[in-house]
Amino acid sequence: MRRYSAFRHLSVRLAAVVAALPLSGCLFVTDTSRTNADVFVSETWPTFYQPQPPKPGPAPPKTPLGKAVAELPGGEFVRTTVNDIFGLPVSSPLTGAQYGDLRDGDRTVPALPLDRIDPRYLRQEVDYPTREKPGTVVVDTKARFLYFIEPGGKAIRYGVGLGRDGYAWSGRGVIQSKSKWPRWTPPNEMVDRQPDLKSVSAARGGAVPGLNNPLGARALYIFKDGKDTLYRIHGTPDWQSVGKATSSGCVRMFNQDVIDLFDRVTPKSEIVVI
Repeated sequence: MRRYSAFRHLSVRLAAVVAALPLSGCLFVTDTSRTNADVFVSETWPTFYQPQPPKPGPAPPKTPLGKAVAELPGGEFVRTTVNDIFGLPVSSPLTGAQYGDLRDGDRTVPALPLDRIDPRYLRQEVDYPTREKPGTVVVDTKARFLYFIEPGGKAIRYGVGLGRDGYAWSGRGVIQSKSKWPRWTPPNEMVDRQPDLKSVSAARGGAVPGLNNPLGARALYIFKDGKDTLYRIHGTPDWQSVGKATSSGCVRMFNQDVIDLFDRVTPKSEIVVI
């Protein structure tokens, strides 16, 4: 009887130990972070903007009507527009899908390193009240954004790279035509400024289409009063140039974004560069 009692006691203790061990190397713990509001806010910033209680220190700067001041983690104030607090965070699966490897015909556009890109310049739908009609393309050279106007006061916003001082173009025109995987032929004036471009000059047939072509995956050709302005909206293999003023006047976009814009824009669409 005593042996049975001792054996039973030992069996109970062993069962408790076994129950405490992980099953197949995995420890099953309820993930409560999915219902934690603080985790949600941190993972969706700046999509979910929650004003924080005022802290001791200097007051935030005053801003004009239509602007806002957002306080970033760390106590820094950043001047922004109301549009900047909408959109998808970099960690969003949809954002990752938008900028992942993209098969396009017989070519594959490589994924972008999202952790090295300012999230302001990623494609997103924003509020954009305007008198321009839907389908119009608006390029804001100061903010370095391109907007594709949608109905209902909305727009698709893309980050862009623009021309250096002295090379930028502004005004109102039309997108006369568009091309997939275009051939790049630098103007003779550019070849004169940059003799290393002679190998891809018009006399030698230009640069062949492809991933290393300066025009990238797509090009949209801007005309004004029936004449070619020689300025383009185009993709670029140099993703680091988006958000900067480095080109010879054209509007550069991530290849994934220019493919998206290409599918939205129809020939003869209006374009306004401000």
